[in-house]
Amino acid sequence: MKNILLIGGSHGIGFELASQLIKEHRVFVASRTSENLGSLEVTYIPFDSTTDQLSLEQLPDTLDGFVYCPGNINLKPFHMLSPDTFEDDMNLNFLSLVKTLHTVLPLLKKSDQASLLFFSTVAVKVGMPFHTSVAAAKGAIEGFAKALAAEYAPSMRVNVIAPSLTDTPLAKRLLGNEKKREKMDERHPLKRVGNVQDIANIASFLLNDKSSWITGQVLGVDGGLSTLNIN
Repeated sequence: MKNILLIGGSHGIGFELASQLIKEHRVFVASRTSENLGSLEVTYIPFDSTTDQLSLEQLPDTLDGFVYCPGNINLKPFHMLSPDTFEDDMNLNFLSLVKTLHTVLPLLKKSDQASLLFFSTVAVKVGMPFHTSVAAAKGAIEGFAKALAAEYAPSMRVNVIAPSLTDTPLAKRLLGNEKKREKMDERHPLKRVGNVQDIANIASFLLNDKSSWITGQVLGVDGGLSTLNIN
């Protein structure tokens, strides 16, 4: 049984991942709200990654897994995105990850082989209009993860999941009606957008020992969007 910390986990992919992990592991969720978590056997820690210093009081001496879930979908033309918006997106997606990871690094170092997992987006690999800010922030995560994986091998594994559009509360605006959903489904070679189980299944795999020979990877879980052109 491993000790796994999720930063964010009360909604969407994080919540589904926590739901899967509690079957075999001790799960700690540090997030802004505990909404939905009452149904799960997790240790909840109130925490806003953009403003708070994470307290270690409720965490065990050793962490075997670390997942950073916070992110956003800020899709606008470049001329409508102020430099402050880029700074805010970078802070939420990347700089707060770095800050939080610094805090828990001593606990991860005590594990036999800790597994670290971050989230990117298909828009880093595939240039898409209106994605300049989120692609920049998530691109920073991908570069950071590979460098970190090299630096801490073999004692830690570091991987990234890069999803395409996934049906979560964050994507509600993009999937708000049947017409929008059908349009987004058709963009993908597998003819549907992702769901939280699609992403959490891979995340759970990367956190367990069955993936012990995988590190420094960016896994595209995107319905084939990043590699297939079938139109």
